[in-house]
Amino acid sequence: MRQIILLVVSVITLQIGAQSNTELIQHFEAYGKQMRAQGDVQGMINAMTHLNILAPSEARKDTLAYIYMSEGKYMQALNTIGIDTKVDDSNIAVEVKAMSLKAVKQPERALVHFNELFKRSPSASLAYELAELNMQLQKLDEALIHINYGLANATPDMKHAYYEQQQPYQVELKSAFMYLKALQLFQQDRKNNIDAAVDILDDTLKASPNFNLVNLSKNELLRQKQIMQAQAAETKQ
Repeated sequence: MRQIILLVVSVITLQIGAQSNTELIQHFEAYGKQMRAQGDVQGMINAMTHLNILAPSEARKDTLAYIYMSEGKYMQALNTIGIDTKVDDSNIAVEVKAMSLKAVKQPERALVHFNELFKRSPSASLAYELAELNMQLQKLDEALIHINYGLANATPDMKHAYYEQQQPYQVELKSAFMYLKALQLFQQDRKNNIDAAVDILDDTLKASPNFNLVNLSKNELLRQKQIMQAQAAETKQ
């Protein structure tokens, strides 16, 4: 008799727990919806965290990590989703890992995930990310492959933003690729390719006169050319 009573109590407890869990899930789903309506990002994070505890799923985890990334909380995003490559990762998961690792200055690791994104859905904007990362890692041949892809596939409506000035600005994505091509050419041979790189920068400025970073780079290359010429003149003397 005692065993029967314990069994009945256990069943009732499980039913109450299941009902309570369902109610909590419904509560936090409604709470998250309201937070989205109010534009309360922290509230959305709180709701998604509770939902991920009550009813864990990869989709919820990916969404939570994406919200963190969108708010510039890159370490929180990576702590939520991890950094390892998984063949069954969603596109959102791969994007979060790629962008967050790049933001925390882990270009080698970020490159792996950007390559995966490009493999799944190639685009000019992804090609720019890959070209830039490969340049940072001095993988110049790989960078050139993506630069050439970008130059062939970038359209006038595609833009890229730069932030080296106090006021951010945008240029055509094709101009951004031209800038990278000039840098890639210079890095291939810093002594002999200055003039060719400057020519590309001049063409870039014709297409995008507001491209401040190109002006800065051009002036630096010309400064280095003057230094080399002065050194060569001293050697002859």
